Amino acid sequence: MLTIRVFLFIFGSRSFQVLENKRTQGWFGWIDLWNRWDADQYLKLAKFGYTNTSNWKAWFYPLYPWCVRVVAFLNGNYLVSALLVSLIALIAAALLLRRLVQIDFSPDVALRSVWFFLIFPTAYFLHAPYTESLFLALAIGSIFAARKEKWWLAGTLGALSWMTRANGIVLVPTLAVEAGYQLWKTKHWNWRWLWIALVPLGFVVYLFINWRVTGDPFASFRMRNAMSHTSVAWPWLGMRGAIGIMMDWKPGDAEIVGTQEFVFATIGLICVVVSWIKLRPVYATYLTASWLLFASVTFLESMPRYTLTMFPIFILFGILGENRFWRVAITVWSLLFLALFTSLFVRGGWAF
Repeated sequence: MLTIRVFLFIFGSRSFQVLENKRTQGWFGWIDLWNRWDADQYLKLAKFGYTNTSNWKAWFYPLYPWCVRVVAFLNGNYLVSALLVSLIALIAAALLLRRLVQIDFSPDVALRSVWFFLIFPTAYFLHAPYTESLFLALAIGSIFAARKEKWWLAGTLGALSWMTRANGIVLVPTLAVEAGYQLWKTKHWNWRWLWIALVPLGFVVYLFINWRVTGDPFASFRMRNAMSHTSVAWPWLGMRGAIGIMMDWKPGDAEIVGTQEFVFATIGLICVVVSWIKLRPVYATYLTASWLLFASVTFLESMPRYTLTMFPIFILFGILGENRFWRVAITVWSLLFLALFTSLFVRGGWAF
């Protein structure tokens, strides 16, 4: 894991210097390449807190910038602190994913699942100052706790997940399905399942922040409607729009904004269907709810990044990887596009 991180940072620095034909500035320059797009907003939130003077106001969820602020209190550098938070969370997510998969599958499948997770084409977001690694550590931890029947912990981690990203909402039906599955298997009611009710508290914290900052608990949602390029719609409308972009836009934009959005949405949909056949209902529910949340829009945006948080996909990859052909095919595809997307990201180009 650490080796992948080191190589990714070296590759990012080298690709920037080659493609931009200029050097990074000093020892700090090579890590400053990772402060792109939303990362800058998270660092500002960590440093200055939520303020009504910002156009973003309380748009972003609070747990990640709060964690960065705590670490920055110790070392004074917010970008380094954000990278440390992401690294620690990534280590936790990978270890938890391996232990979770081993409940139902062999150690080999578990190791392959972690491997495909770490080299996924958008895995650079796990290392950047973004919320993906923290969210996955908490979400996987919540489901792992539910599988171990530690429901107080499942509910607590679920609430923290929802304090990290909006898609923490999917843990409510996910944990409820796991509780229902355990009821069906044991035929006995367990009052500890009621700890699932803790999960929405993470969203309550988010609404409270909106209210304190703007006077309106739903301000961020109104802001999204005003500033966003997309709105809620049937999934096939966004996918159809991506096909249109593939045909009509300039080649570079058509590839990133059209083709890759469509490809990852399709991969997600295929895995949703297969998960109901191959995996425990808790994983199928998580995948289905996540995919519907991300794909039910008029304009697909950031699907490759969002797909990264749909972690049961990597369990399916781990199972499929028992066949040598598919193991090599998935690995080559992942590494090639990880290199491409990382190069775009460190240069400040749109990479989801």
